[in-house]
Amino acid sequence: MPKKNYTKTGRSCRVTFYLPAGVGAHTVALCGEFNNWDPTAHPMGRKKDGTFYTSLYLDAGSSYRYRFLLDGDRWENDWEAESYLPNEHGTDDSVITV
Repeated sequence: MPKKNYTKTGRSCRVTFYLPAGVGAHTVALCGEFNNWDPTAHPMGRKKDGTFYTSLYLDAGSSYRYRFLLDGDRWENDWEAESYLPNEHGTDDSVITV
């Protein structure tokens, strides 16, 4: 599940997203409503154990759809997302509320 850390004012939240090493990917990008689904906006780093991660600030009081783009051609949901919503492509998007 993404890790949330709210700012002192509570108006924004630093969210760290994780994807386990077991996904079998070389590169992963975080795409969602917060970056207009741009696969170049939030490339994910990789920890020594192979886990992918990235952090970004999101406005508090909002919900956002997101997914992970693996190796530039395979979409994957967050396996520990707070919820899921159907999208126009016949699959589901992961959802986070901050």
